[in-house]
Amino acid sequence: MKFNPTRYSSAVGEVWLMLTLKTKYCHNIFDKRAIREYTDAVLTEALRKYEVQWTKKSFDSNHVHINLCLGIYSKPELAKKLKGFTAPKILKEFWWLKSWLFREGGFWNPATNGRSGNMDVYGRYLDKQKYALAAQKTLFGFA
Repeated sequence: MKFNPTRYSSAVGEVWLMLTLKTKYCHNIFDKRAIREYTDAVLTEALRKYEVQWTKKSFDSNHVHINLCLGIYSKPELAKKLKGFTAPKILKEFWWLKSWLFREGGFWNPATNGRSGNMDVYGRYLDKQKYALAAQKTLFGFA
């Protein structure tokens, strides 16, 4: 039993999950370091803006995993906020992506996967991703 749960305006508790955001058409754009690092930065900015607690992010060629707490958001609501905040910034910074790969518009795949369960297992899974941030153990590791 947790004795000090997270408190929100009218809700008390935590729902931790591993959220997966995949690029539209499964393009392997995160193999490009500059795009991966910029996406990491704007995702961090979005997580701060919406006051989402998170512990770890990890990239593969065409998707990103984030271990986070939903807080007061539903899974679709949070995914929409994160995608809506990051996509325009990424496509503005890397303008050539839109004409090269994303002609139909959009950056993220509309589908979102969010799994709850043993976060230690998901943490180890993230450590095994292609572009895992191995030195990152917690959010405070970046402080």
